[in-house]
Amino acid sequence: MSGLHDALDGYLTVRRALGHKLTGAEYLLRQFLGYLDQAGAAAITTDLALAWALLPAASDVYHAQRLSAVRGFASWLHASDPLTQVPSAGLLPARPARALPYLYRPGEITAIMAAAGRLRLHPASRLAYPALVGLLASTGIRVSEAIALQRGDVLAGEGLLRVTRAKFGKQREVPLHPSAAVALGEYARRRDELFPQPKAGAFLLGPSGSPLAYTTVVGTFRRLLELAGVHAGPGQTPPLIHSLRHSFAVATLTGWYRDGADVPALLPLLSTYMGHADPRSTYYYLQACPELLALAAARLPDLPGAAS
Repeated sequence: MSGLHDALDGYLTVRRALGHKLTGAEYLLRQFLGYLDQAGAAAITTDLALAWALLPAASDVYHAQRLSAVRGFASWLHASDPLTQVPSAGLLPARPARALPYLYRPGEITAIMAAAGRLRLHPASRLAYPALVGLLASTGIRVSEAIALQRGDVLAGEGLLRVTRAKFGKQREVPLHPSAAVALGEYARRRDELFPQPKAGAFLLGPSGSPLAYTTVVGTFRRLLELAGVHAGPGQTPPLIHSLRHSFAVATLTGWYRDGADVPALLPLLSTYMGHADPRSTYYYLQACPELLALAAARLPDLPGAAS
């Protein structure tokens, strides 16, 4: 059964290259492969994974942890071996500490921004929501940080964003992509035409000329998702506005791998950019997606079990 053991070594190497420790997962997966060896099985099936996960354990949560470890490995292996079965996320559900986020595709972000123009909203909101979504998607800042931005915090002409009301009180400067700087500058111009004498100094303004409210933003974003036709597939976590932050982190990491950058050296910069006090907090956002795993594996051409 050396094929599965070699594949596991490859899986662990790639995931650890992305910053994951996987100490507990490795322990469980090596137990699982031992179970398959005893059963004389050469491939992962849902039935075998479920039977192993349900072996006597301390709690139902541990059963779910076993199956979750197998699911991650099986998803990786399925890319190179279509006969590998991936246990459904609905089997042995347990409440994880943090759910895997929905990752938006670029076309979905564009559709969400366009949907704001089709909702029956006040002209101020039809201006603000595309700017807000584009800002979140292109910078990865938190929703609370975006709606707290003041006019002087957005230096579109300089391509710079000053996050002065950040989580934990950590202020930072965030560079803007040129296209984002142009879009935010255009939003500011049209906003000032609509509100020449606004009630507040916030950068993003709602219908009354006041700052956007968090609860209103979350509710409106749900409506934009529906109108844009963006929804979760089977086994996926529903898309949320906060998922734009996850998507930014994964897209950034994927771009670095694609460009041949020194990813481990750049990860602390991404942590600072996103306002994390500890790089370990950034690892949560670096969820494995097919392209990301393929790019990471390509860095290790002699990796055992990696797809060619």
